[in-house]
Amino acid sequence: MRIVIFLLSSVAAYAQTVPPPITQAERLKWATVSTVGAPSLLGGAITSGFSTAINSPPEYGTHWEGYGKRNGLRLSGAAASNLMEAELGGLWGEDPRYRRIGTGPAKTRVWHAVKAGFTASNRKGNTMPAYARYIAIPVSNVISNTWRPDSQHTAGQVTTRISLGFISHISANVFAEFWPDIQTHVFHKK
Repeated sequence: MRIVIFLLSSVAAYAQTVPPPITQAERLKWATVSTVGAPSLLGGAITSGFSTAINSPPEYGTHWEGYGKRNGLRLSGAAASNLMEAELGGLWGEDPRYRRIGTGPAKTRVWHAVKAGFTASNRKGNTMPAYARYIAIPVSNVISNTWRPDSQHTAGQVTTRISLGFISHISANVFAEFWPDIQTHVFHKK
């Protein structure tokens, strides 16, 4: 009887630690929230504002219309990358969602968020390289040259955008890791 109870409790514990595989609807939700969710829109407002201030790309100018074009350009690139990552990952069972630790030293949690910028979970919940992300970010940035201004078609510009794509994922992970704690401690929400 003890063996049966031990086995049942082990199965229950395993079931609690291994999340269910991501569904197609959850993939689309992840891609949508990653593109137009609050962290993405806030980050886009900041980066579009900075790009407008330094007039990059110069074709758009330093006015509100240029700001809008930059933000639209960023949104279109993010949408292409996130949708591509979500759907490509579905071919081999890669789950792009970030899984926060939620406890422990800040350094450990930040390092977890950084590593998660380059890893994903497979169907069994095991960590694996984020192959879909490795494909989606570079390919979507090369494809986006078709609608970007000429000054952004250089290899250096594409390489910078690829780096920023990974930095964006890491930033979103750090936000997801710590925002619930900030809400609880600063806004006293539980």
